[in-house]
Amino acid sequence: MTFISTGTLRAERVDQVRAGMVQQRHRGPDDTEIWHDDRVVMGFNRLSIIDIENSGQPLRWGTPEEPDRYWMVFNGEIYNYLELRDELAADDGAVFRTEGDGEAIVAGYHYHGAAWVSRLRGMFAFVIWDAKEKKAFGARDWFGIKPLYTATTEDGFAFSSEAKSLRELTGTAEVNTRALQHYLVLQYAPEPESLDARLTKIESGCSFTIEDGRFEQTRYFHPVFDSKPVTGVQAQEDLYDRIAAVLDDSVAKHMRADVTVGSFLSGGIDSTAIAALAKRYNPDLLTFTAAFKAEGYSENDVADESAKAIGVEHVTRWVTEEELTRTLPLIIWYLDDPVADPALVPLYFVANEARKHVKVVLSGEGADEFFGGYTIYHEPVSLAPFEKLPAGLRRGLGAVSRVLPNGMRGKDMLRRGALRLEDRYYGNARIFREDQLPGLLRSYDPSISFHDVTDPAYALSQGWDPVQRMQHVDLFSWLRGDILVKADRMTMANSLELRVPFLDKEVFEVARHIPMSEKLAENTTKYAMRKALERIVPAHVLHRRKLGFPVPTRVYLKGDSYAWARDIITNSPTDEFIDPQAAMKLLDEHRAGVADHSRRVWTIVCFMLWYDIFVAGTITPEVPRPEYPVRL
Repeated sequence: MTFISTGTLRAERVDQVRAGMVQQRHRGPDDTEIWHDDRVVMGFNRLSIIDIENSGQPLRWGTPEEPDRYWMVFNGEIYNYLELRDELAADDGAVFRTEGDGEAIVAGYHYHGAAWVSRLRGMFAFVIWDAKEKKAFGARDWFGIKPLYTATTEDGFAFSSEAKSLRELTGTAEVNTRALQHYLVLQYAPEPESLDARLTKIESGCSFTIEDGRFEQTRYFHPVFDSKPVTGVQAQEDLYDRIAAVLDDSVAKHMRADVTVGSFLSGGIDSTAIAALAKRYNPDLLTFTAAFKAEGYSENDVADESAKAIGVEHVTRWVTEEELTRTLPLIIWYLDDPVADPALVPLYFVANEARKHVKVVLSGEGADEFFGGYTIYHEPVSLAPFEKLPAGLRRGLGAVSRVLPNGMRGKDMLRRGALRLEDRYYGNARIFREDQLPGLLRSYDPSISFHDVTDPAYALSQGWDPVQRMQHVDLFSWLRGDILVKADRMTMANSLELRVPFLDKEVFEVARHIPMSEKLAENTTKYAMRKALERIVPAHVLHRRKLGFPVPTRVYLKGDSYAWARDIITNSPTDEFIDPQAAMKLLDEHRAGVADHSRRVWTIVCFMLWYDIFVAGTITPEVPRPEYPVRL
């Protein structure tokens, strides 16, 4: 956590940063340190992974002539830090005091300026204070793996990995009604917004400077999909070899640690590939999964089979319905912003189990966005005939779809086929349609639309094929708004570091050139990646349907969890924002089997719990508080 004053630092800001560090001690239970001068205060909770004894933070660095010039707090890992340190020492004469990766950031910034961030291969959110120039520089990683919240006060700028820490400066959360409306559609508050109106987020792939009281943000990474033709058997084999090689290299670098590294293993191709590659570098690799004892909602058998096939020891954490409902308020507390993805629950529990054995785990996030792994990416192929129709005829088909009975076969295809890609695709999560919000939201604003989130991404992808455009939208919405939020928060809640080897800039450099024909061939997804991994991933996994960590909310909300959800809807003081009768109607219709409203009910319940915790204060989760020494 960092506070940068626009004038002389006020004493209470130091106390607020100290209090903020307590709020997020789960992110770093090994140690905490706080440093300040007359302009800046920096605090850091450390989870010691690399150079355990010597790389404490805030990190001090400078040249022999100016040894105390820079101070930095840095959340994440730089996987090519050894290569960068060698280069800086050889080419620039950099002198290092530690064996850690943090110095590779600050020394590179000293010698090469802001452009150095593009050399960093890893996950990161950092702030550097130049005590000589009275200037700050910071950045967030390419794809948004690590979070960075920010707040502006009357006397400065604050940054933190978690929103709850910043509330020590800004006070009780205030609902951002614009972000709430987006949340009900997308199941998350899209960057750079937060559901707390007083806070925002530094966007993925962006850096920033603060100088003379001015904050300026710059995008350093513009993801571009630029497919290259693949013609002939040899060209295909060359592509598959490049994919296999870059994934192996990424996993090898992600295994760099001075502590034990394990791996999540769900039963799908992504996590199985990562685990199989990781075993090359750790023969004693432990893998972990979570499962529910409900028919159709467990991948444990497949994960067990995969673990045996690649020769690793496997641990399963079984999750009960009672644990799901009892633990959700605590999970929401860790999240800061609600994310209405039920997969958060098993992820929290599998992280809790993994932390009993290891300090770092690998996981398969990002493969779908890079290699074309979502089934909906086939939609442009199935809807291609609609693209050839005159605009007027397409609008007419849309009108026909609106009068057809709900549930009638072909109704949704007609509706979606009548729309442009920009109007029908806004990411993998689609909870409420915008026309379903009036009546549920007390103050529905028709000027707020998912287009606010997706149009900038579509504008930058003109001329690309439709699958590339959908992938591009997902990088700026679904990936950083849902996938990576739940991955970071649920693992760090358990003081466990999650690493995602697919989300590597060198992997993206290979993946971005893959043509659509090599993503969707043979009626599958991630075709080129599957071919590249044939010699690595067990055959029973290669073409298996994607499940992730499935959660039986549909079943539970018809049974014992119905009363739990009813009590939350009835008692939550959110009437100003949500009509409780409309919410109860959805819950009752779901229990009666009128329609599957489980995801909509879950989304409402998660918002209400967030409000109860962070705004009304009517719920106070019992948060584990690890104890560790504090050095000021």
